[in-house]
Amino acid sequence: MSIVDEVRAVVAAIPPGRVMSYGDIAARIGAGPRQVGRAMTLLDDAVPWWRVVHADGTPATCHGGTAPALLRAEGTPLTRTRVDMPRARLPRPSTT
Repeated sequence: MSIVDEVRAVVAAIPPGRVMSYGDIAARIGAGPRQVGRAMTLLDDAVPWWRVVHADGTPATCHGGTAPALLRAEGTPLTRTRVDMPRARLPRPSTT
């Protein structure tokens, strides 16, 4: 399975109202966050790309800056400009 396929599978499994950071996805698949970011650019729009955010909760700025509106529409907990990561972030897989 390619890294793009692995990223696609993880992103597709993020439920509405929840998010993962690039680093969260990287930890799950054993890659680096930059590799995840690169793979994200190769995904089609059918994958919920807006559910992948920066570690500080900043939404993606691609697609004309529509990520905040899409997150809000799904009921994702937001602060004024960012995702409320403690409330919205899916837990990282256990390392034990």
